[in-house]
Amino acid sequence: MARIGYARVSTIEQDLEIQVVKLKSEGCEIIRSEKISGASREGRTELHTIIEFLREGDELVITRLDRLGRDTRDVLNIVYECEQRGAFVTILDPHVSTRGEMGHVILTVLGMVAQMERRFIKERQREGIARAKAEGVYKGGKVRLDHSLIRRLHAQGLTPSAIARTARCSRMQVYRILNSPEPHAGEFREA
Repeated sequence: MARIGYARVSTIEQDLEIQVVKLKSEGCEIIRSEKISGASREGRTELHTIIEFLREGDELVITRLDRLGRDTRDVLNIVYECEQRGAFVTILDPHVSTRGEMGHVILTVLGMVAQMERRFIKERQREGIARAKAEGVYKGGKVRLDHSLIRRLHAQGLTPSAIARTARCSRMQVYRILNSPEPHAGEFREA
């Protein structure tokens, strides 16, 4: 029986250290982490690896439910997949576990709250952008990745891992850009 920790933050600029320290202090022998949005499961390779690794009696430990996901259906599907492998999920804050029946009810409610919170964040963001546009100060979203750089590095024969390190992004973003239609020359696009 292993305690496997999972830490996640949404952006490259955010720090995983607080989550990792908490998971270690809870006795997690293995901790996998990633910097990617929790809006969906797409591209969350570390989470997928953990779920594939889980065995009977293992425990997936996360610091807060929103680290697992911000969509109720995704969270419940992850919990279901863990249980299909004979494992269970434990959230540290607030302390909830799927070992007992009440844990499932609480997880469902917390999942709904996380999803609602994400909607509120998006709504506040839209309101802020609208206000900035009305005041004439909105400059648009920050360009995050230079697609042409990634394509150039790929053409030079660099591996997706090497490209990701150079461009300071995830391998999944590199794959998405390489598999997407090529933009107009010199155009920057968000990944």
